[in-house]
Amino acid sequence: MSYLEIDRLTVRLKGGGTLLRAVSLQVAAGEVRGLVGESGAGKSMIGKAVLGILPRAAEVVSGRIVLDGVDLLTLPPAERRRRVGASCALIPQDPLTALNPSRRIGPQITDRLVDILRWNRGRAEGRARELLAEVHIPDPDRVMRCYPHELSGGMRQRILIASAFAAEPKLIVADEPTTALDVTVQKQILKLIKEMQLRHGTALLFVSHDLGVVSKVCQSLTVLYAGMVLEDAGIGDFFRAPRHPYSAALLAATPKYTDPTAGLIPVPEAVLAAVRAEVAAADRRAGHV
Repeated sequence: MSYLEIDRLTVRLKGGGTLLRAVSLQVAAGEVRGLVGESGAGKSMIGKAVLGILPRAAEVVSGRIVLDGVDLLTLPPAERRRRVGASCALIPQDPLTALNPSRRIGPQITDRLVDILRWNRGRAEGRARELLAEVHIPDPDRVMRCYPHELSGGMRQRILIASAFAAEPKLIVADEPTTALDVTVQKQILKLIKEMQLRHGTALLFVSHDLGVVSKVCQSLTVLYAGMVLEDAGIGDFFRAPRHPYSAALLAATPKYTDPTAGLIPVPEAVLAAVRAEVAAADRRAGHV
């Protein structure tokens, strides 16, 4: 049974322009689903729609977001915030901007436990130390007293991962969580996210533009272009035989690290033209143009 079901979700700018076009996908309990596509494809927008943090200029115009059997879009705003806060969490892209620079690390983790689980501060601080140790941060007591600028990028991202798992959410949106890190640290963080996801049994919606990363972390993936789903497949099936020409072109464009002399292969213009025509046809059917 799906823990998250997105059914024909359409999001538009209030002044015109469609951001998500009848997007449908499912995430089972404990599943890791990747959202892939080029910049502007709508990957992060799906995560923001689920969490209820769409930009003010954007609005949901149709569709459903069903979380654990409840359509979030039918709930009053306060009830939706309560339900999402208790069940979901976010691992954002940039740890430096995600953490409050004027507050120590400890309270930024414990606040979630106090607000959502109603724990007292002492119990929350004990759990925060456990979480920091779980994400392999040495000397958790010292780190809890630090400010974000006193820590490295990799340490800050580990703290965000610990914070995301703090209240035992059933679903985490990981929005390109390694983009701001160097390659060596990226590998460590990806391994840590997978380790934590397996340990806690959390469903994960993993946003990435890197198919290599997705192949290592995810069990299934959804390919997007201009806010429209082009392909939905299991990881093995996708990498063996992608069904959509755009998906095949994305795979072909992935750099071959085994051959550093190989040139980059862009997505052919004919494939892009066909996909744009597909998007335009979908808009006409929906009456968006």
